[in-house]
Amino acid sequence: MHDRSAHANSFGPAAHLYERGRPPYPDDALDWLLPTGRPRVLDLGAGTGKLTRQLAARGLEVTAVDPSEGMLTVLRRVLPGVPVHRGTAEDIPLPDSSVDAVLVAQAWHWVDPDRAAPEIARVLSPGGRLGLMWNVRDEGEDWVRRLGQIIDSPGQGRDTDVGPPFDRVEHHRVRWSHRISPDTLIDLVSSRSRVILLPGAERAALLAQVRQLMATHPALVGHTGYQLPYVTECARTVLPA
Repeated sequence: MHDRSAHANSFGPAAHLYERGRPPYPDDALDWLLPTGRPRVLDLGAGTGKLTRQLAARGLEVTAVDPSEGMLTVLRRVLPGVPVHRGTAEDIPLPDSSVDAVLVAQAWHWVDPDRAAPEIARVLSPGGRLGLMWNVRDEGEDWVRRLGQIIDSPGQGRDTDVGPPFDRVEHHRVRWSHRISPDTLIDLVSSRSRVILLPGAERAALLAQVRQLMATHPALVGHTGYQLPYVTECARTVLPA
């Protein structure tokens, strides 16, 4: 089995797949995670900027940090006006108390909370907020459950432990769906770390199973697009003033 570091570092070469295949985040989740007003926001683990562009579209002052230069190359291209830095949750290249909110979307499971929590607290202003978020497939629908079986990746919840110096963690869930094409579904599966790290023949065989599912499942066959249901799991905590 590949270790966590190998999975976390696998995304750079597949940045184009990540950009095409991964969904955005629902506005209701962002409304719940963000402080009121016009906070300065750090998108930590920003990837290709899926969340960054939504924050920028709200008119917020946003900075993006990610460890993968491949991902950041895409982000710089799609958001040329946003400050972008290479870094990690354990080593953030920003000054003390320089942001009011830190959002970590689809990435907290890659970090070491014991090291990341104090570092995030350092860059947050007193009373600032840390928000965590994951888009998790809703496997209540049969075809989505079967997709999870094929890619060996059930839509389970995530560990939202943060630890000191942060306060208690609150939780929230948002149900929604994202319309995708057959090509987008292939890109979504191809952008997963486990699939990226498979040997070429195994990866091709797995993607063939996904295409077979699209060609045979009653909910998918003959359709040019599908509604992929998600539950966006959110967690937030405040840095005590």
